[in-house]
Amino acid sequence: MQTWILPALLGLGLAAATGLRAFLPLLLLSIAARFGLFGVELNGQTAWLGSNAAIVALAIATALELAADKVPVLDHALSAVGTVVRPLAAILAAGSVFAGVDPMIAAVAGIVIGAPTALAFHAAQSGTRVASTATTGGLANPLVSFVEDALAFVTVLIALAAPLLVPIVLIALLWLIWRLVKAVRRRLFPSPQPASSGLANPRDGPSG
Repeated sequence: MQTWILPALLGLGLAAATGLRAFLPLLLLSIAARFGLFGVELNGQTAWLGSNAAIVALAIATALELAADKVPVLDHALSAVGTVVRPLAAILAAGSVFAGVDPMIAAVAGIVIGAPTALAFHAAQSGTRVASTATTGGLANPLVSFVEDALAFVTVLIALAAPLLVPIVLIALLWLIWRLVKAVRRRLFPSPQPASSGLANPRDGPSG
């Protein structure tokens, strides 16, 4: 059972980051596997992720994704496409780190861990974008995108270097996103203040 814990936590962190950026986590995982960083080992069926060709292809895909997400019109299209692409990328990333197990088991683990986690963080990201668009007319979306880039990058590094910290990191991320969306909702839809009555109390006599 212990041999499953670290791959599961690593896969969880990769899947969460994939919910923010589809290709950046795969690129970092590919580099780590290629150069033997953080002791990363890949499942035999996904060993190709550690190849030079995979690194080049993922680097190009990552650059295109990061650039497109800074363009106001393209970012919405990218988010829509990400609803399908990001869970698939998360399944690949999460399943690939279950080295030395049956490929079918690794694939099932990737689906169970990767898809729901990526969808959850993709939905949370979409919420922050809607909030940003509603409050700034989309002007702050590029800045929000840079923050998401950094969060995805840091989450992957923590998952690779210290998988045991992944649950704490993910809880903190979800809490921050929830607080942000809640604050924006309060700003957009403030609670109505009780109207003060201008009528005099009938029990109050005329001032003498």
